[in-house]
Amino acid sequence: MILEMKVPSPGESITEVEIATWLVEDGDYVEKDQPIAEVDSDKATLELPAEESGIITLKAEEGDAVEVGAIVCLIDLDAKKPEGLSSIESDNIEKPKEKEDKPIETKTTYASGSTSPTAKKILDEKGIPSSEITGTGRDGRITKDDAVKATPSMGTPSGGIRNSERKKMSMLRRKVAQRLVSVKNETAMLTTFNEVDMKPIFDLRNEFKESFKAKHGVGLGFMSFFTLAVVRALELYPDVNSMIDGDYKILHDFKDISIAVSGPKGLMVPVIRNAENLTFRGVESEVKRLALRARDGQITVDEMTGGTFTITNGGVFGSMLSTPIINPPQSGILGMHNIVERPIAINGEVVIRPIMYVALSYDHRVIDGRESVGFLVAVKEALENPIEILMDNNPKKALEL
Repeated sequence: MILEMKVPSPGESITEVEIATWLVEDGDYVEKDQPIAEVDSDKATLELPAEESGIITLKAEEGDAVEVGAIVCLIDLDAKKPEGLSSIESDNIEKPKEKEDKPIETKTTYASGSTSPTAKKILDEKGIPSSEITGTGRDGRITKDDAVKATPSMGTPSGGIRNSERKKMSMLRRKVAQRLVSVKNETAMLTTFNEVDMKPIFDLRNEFKESFKAKHGVGLGFMSFFTLAVVRALELYPDVNSMIDGDYKILHDFKDISIAVSGPKGLMVPVIRNAENLTFRGVESEVKRLALRARDGQITVDEMTGGTFTITNGGVFGSMLSTPIINPPQSGILGMHNIVERPIAINGEVVIRPIMYVALSYDHRVIDGRESVGFLVAVKEALENPIEILMDNNPKKALEL
């Protein structure tokens, strides 16, 4: 019996996927639920598991775009597992090699730095002297390949390698590119900036991070402070938590916070649902869970859909300042950056404090300057006075210690 494996739907509105990588080869014996391919949609990269055990026949090539419901491989269910093959080894069957006649070796000696006739013709057509080319053939002989890759000198010849590679972008990366361009073209995006004195948060983390991790099994990071500060600011300025749909503005009474994380296939933006109901422990646990799923390629389309506001942290890569691009159809995104000790004036005195620059990019069509600036100031106030504003003057209770 032959089983036809079809492309399942990764999520609503997705009609096409791309075969990113086959994890098995044509003719391999596969076990049921064994990952056989990675497929890219315009939102995520997902693993495709075998539906049954048997010998697989591939019906699509890597890089092919296939519609949801299309047949991508066949599995012969009547085929028996090769003897001596364990389940773990079934995805790596060694195929018998065809017997090859060993060619008779001949030895040819070339003069050092000589040029083959074909290579000389190519170099003459390009107007490149052979003296400018470093040969990679035997005894430094200039080969046809050397001549094809050679480019006219644009200065002092260095003899360095000058290769280029043409590589197709994944469907996810192409979709991200399209979305970023559309955001720039279709929104009235503007960015406002501020700075945050992170010393109060540093002090809290130094005092409680060990006991917090010991009790809850997760670290007390910056993301929980920023998420809860954003939730409070969205309560004060609900327009920042809205989005445009045609001639209408949609206001949300919930705060689904998207967090940008770096995954193996590029930037992923999973969503913390109903962040307004979470504590410091709840936010840190959810951030860790989503980040691990993104890193391991297990994140689903549903987990990256439906956010109302985004937080992105370029500071982990050393960014001092940036203008983050809105994650459509949302209307706002907060950019975090690296923390650097800087001199600032406090009560008429210059002191050194750990300062982070923060940026809010927003859609000016729905958010005015008063709301955008007020929102960012509210975030700054909460981060610089977390005990009073975010912890109700009781850090141990807020941290559930």
